Amino acid sequence: MASRARLRDSASEHLGLEAETMKDSPSSVRGILAPAPAPNWALFLDLDGTLLDIAATPSSVVMPPTLVRDLQGAARALNGALAIVSGRALGEIDRLLYPLRLAGGSEHGAVVRLPDGTQDQTGAPVPPGWVQAFIELQRAHPGVLIEVKPHNLVAHFRNAPAAETHVRRLAEELLAREPGAFELLEAKMAIEIRPSAATKARPVYRLMELAPFAGRYPVFVGDDVTDEDGFAAARAHGGLALDVATYFGGQPRDVRDWLKRVADL
Repeated sequence: MASRARLRDSASEHLGLEAETMKDSPSSVRGILAPAPAPNWALFLDLDGTLLDIAATPSSVVMPPTLVRDLQGAARALNGALAIVSGRALGEIDRLLYPLRLAGGSEHGAVVRLPDGTQDQTGAPVPPGWVQAFIELQRAHPGVLIEVKPHNLVAHFRNAPAAETHVRRLAEELLAREPGAFELLEAKMAIEIRPSAATKARPVYRLMELAPFAGRYPVFVGDDVTDEDGFAAARAHGGLALDVATYFGGQPRDVRDWLKRVADL
């Protein structure tokens, strides 16, 4: 127990937290970590379900009026060590956050934008024949939404829950044709096919090698299973994983309020 306490105190000191107030319960941790960001952090933020409220379709998401300003302020407070790590395509991220063009990862890590603006890509795109197969499924099941990204493919069944079995069956049949090259990713009322090499850990590892992220303590904020690789990567660097359900009551608006605290550092 003493050894565990020493480790916890050491991490707290590096992350800018009050070591003597650290507790083991999630509610106690939330009360310290969520509202008390530190200037030596490198912040990795998911978008949908974390900064943005989940919408019926990706295109119908509502942008909070002060989010871009608060992201800009937080990036300034952290000397540029702020990244967006999202399942959305890079062009879509830039459209939502215009005029910001932040470092980070898109399509769950298939593309990593480095601090100098260059892109590091991995994995082949989903084959065109697979895209066509899902388009045909969409025609047969109205309400299914097919989202085609440069590398990935998403099938949303939020508006057609009865089609979930058909969506999953088709995905599994296609994946069996190229074992190991692609994998199925669970999302909220959707499934996504992505290159196996693309995970949200990739942007964390890649950016933590480079200024202004290198030498800082990574903090990854996300809301679902797609963020777990990013959580693990942040912990592997001695940082923190903040799950929205645990630390922010499942409310993106609370994450956004906390982001304002980062901007005020």
